[in-house]
Amino acid sequence: MRKSFIIFLLLSILKVPVSGQDIQYSQYYANPIYLNPAATGSTDRNRVGVNFRNQWPALDQTFIAYTAYFDTYSERLNSGFGIIIQGANESFTRTSTMEIGITYSYRLKLSEDDFIQAGFQGSFLSRDALFDRVILGTQLDINKGIVVGLPGEAFEGDSQIRAGDVHAGLIYYGKKLWLGVAASHLVQPEISYLSGGDDRLAVKKTIHGGYRIGLAPGDINDYFNNTDQERSLTFGFNYKEQGQFSQLDFGTEFYFEPLVLGIWYRGLPTKYSLPNNESLIALIGIGLESGFDLGYSFDFPISKFGLMGTGGAHEISLRYAFSNQPNGKRYYAPLPSFRY
Repeated sequence: MRKSFIIFLLLSILKVPVSGQDIQYSQYYANPIYLNPAATGSTDRNRVGVNFRNQWPALDQTFIAYTAYFDTYSERLNSGFGIIIQGANESFTRTSTMEIGITYSYRLKLSEDDFIQAGFQGSFLSRDALFDRVILGTQLDINKGIVVGLPGEAFEGDSQIRAGDVHAGLIYYGKKLWLGVAASHLVQPEISYLSGGDDRLAVKKTIHGGYRIGLAPGDINDYFNNTDQERSLTFGFNYKEQGQFSQLDFGTEFYFEPLVLGIWYRGLPTKYSLPNNESLIALIGIGLESGFDLGYSFDFPISKFGLMGTGGAHEISLRYAFSNQPNGKRYYAPLPSFRY
């Protein structure tokens, strides 16, 4: 009971899902369309990907988030087209969100190696709650650490919300450098379940970028011939601001084909200093020339709640980029080795 009470306090402070703070992914670069709709079609190939995040598994309840997407690029139209499905489930508050979006980007060629892409996303947003099992903040006696009344008896409102949403973004990238900006929830859809409520989803603003340093290549001996083994070191950052919350992720990855090793830090905590605002993130993965990328990361909380209290966070990303044409070119913006 005590742990459940702490969970509710955490959710109340975070205002999840009351104010609808967006899910944060540690492998944000491996979730490109969610990060920025301008990333649609940035590989010049067809691409399909999925992401899964399990946050705070040591708590009594689960916090699950996921995305799935597909995008492609038309060289004739200088345009990218895509679709993304993303959602989250919170078992303690008995709430779930689902967003289905259609994305479009247009590429402007500045030089042989420099490009700018602008992108947009139109979405349908669904939010559902089972309030017959939910404890509201007004039922909490913080002094005694108890819940007053039965779950759901204090709620008056609608348990389903349907709305439209719009996101937009811009990305510049060259051979080594990339920089992007994005704004999500431009129409600020209504997210209040309460009768007569007026609680809207805050606009999320992000700035992200990075720089890749090419290292001396090695050799891979496949018993028939030697091929170059790509080696590179990449630095990246992602600053997020939504409502009163702000965060900065930054770190580096070493690509020793096909192995990827990374270390990231999530800082710039809010005044509440909650565990998911300050973490060290370790990553291991593979990036194959065939276009297949797989990554696993784990968040080590370094705040006062710590690893034992929350269990950190597990995250998995999987992508595959392929061409309809034989020997179709494969180009990536210079992100960390888990690339656009």
